[in-house]
Amino acid sequence: MLQRIGLAQAMMNQPDLIMLDEPTDGVDPLGRREIRDLILSLKEQGITIFLNSHLLSELELVCDRVAILVQGQVNMQGTIDDLTAASRRIDISFQGPAPQWLIEQPELTVQTENNKTTVHAKNKVAVDVQWIIDRLRSEQRVIEAFATRRETLEDLFMRAVTDEQTGQVADIGAAKNPANRDSGGET
Repeated sequence: MLQRIGLAQAMMNQPDLIMLDEPTDGVDPLGRREIRDLILSLKEQGITIFLNSHLLSELELVCDRVAILVQGQVNMQGTIDDLTAASRRIDISFQGPAPQWLIEQPELTVQTENNKTTVHAKNKVAVDVQWIIDRLRSEQRVIEAFATRRETLEDLFMRAVTDEQTGQVADIGAAKNPANRDSGGET
């Protein structure tokens, strides 16, 4: 109930900008959907909304642009599509072993397990792999799945807070001012 009251207060006087901090925290699934729909409606009306949340899957549903902060610094920002572009791939699964012509494609990763083959086409969109589907169908293969995949916002966040060299996750919160550590003083 408090979240809804906070939203109502934020919308009073029809502002051009609304800032929301964890608007769906502690809200039941129905309430989350209602809040999400309201945010989308406000966005359609041209209202700019700054939204802070730890519920990253919720943000993916409503945000045009995101910024990921690590220890108080912007680590990455942009549209989710732009930030996940390098992780996009198409997966095609079909019954039976992989034909030789498919295995010989250097841009594809092909895995066969338990009489099921999965093809991973990295950095491809659906139109780029139509020839594969056409050829498999011409061979009477049964295609079980076709999916476009990419990193989630949670995957991006974990990548942002994890040191590539050590695998260690950054401390939570803003970084301490290095100057304060040396002097022992407060600022």
